[in-house]
Amino acid sequence: MNKRTVSLSEDEYRSIVEAISNGFTYTDTEGKEHKFRRNRQLATICVVEATTGLRISDVLNLSLASIKKDGNRHCLDITEQKTGKHRNFTVPEELFKVLQDYAIDNGIKRTEPLFSIKERGVQKQLAIVAEYLGLEGISTHSFRKTFAHRVYEKSEYNAELVRQLLQHTSVVTTQRYLGIGTRQVEQALKDVATAFLCV
Repeated sequence: MNKRTVSLSEDEYRSIVEAISNGFTYTDTEGKEHKFRRNRQLATICVVEATTGLRISDVLNLSLASIKKDGNRHCLDITEQKTGKHRNFTVPEELFKVLQDYAIDNGIKRTEPLFSIKERGVQKQLAIVAEYLGLEGISTHSFRKTFAHRVYEKSEYNAELVRQLLQHTSVVTTQRYLGIGTRQVEQALKDVATAFLCV
């Protein structure tokens, strides 16, 4: 199996979330059949990571109290566990509603963590889902990478915007993270020159 974590296509992302949400039956390496029960918690974790770009450690520490109302928007104001950097950004209304409904349905108080699972447990369950779907290189970090790639494409390839959202220290780090190689950068420069050098 490929150990390098990959970004997900939209179809792969939807397949993973649907499999987790609906459950499935799979056969382990010893030929025993098992049921993967529907898991709303795991599905919600994947959705949060893919729509915010937060690392799994920060997602698992979220509570509804982490999200404050600021005028007509909801803001998440956190200090990232891995880097110690402060991050403040708008939480889309749709995502806030998903989290609010999840908390209500599961009797989770505003100040309590939304998710009662450790990172290792998330990785283990996600590995089962990826194996079932025949996907390689999938880990929790795939959802953060998917967020980064989506922002990069939707922003017309603005690596600086992705850098800011992921809180990387440099655009070079972001380019490596996105897998933008030197050849691609050189080709982009050549294309721009060809388009604008009309003398």
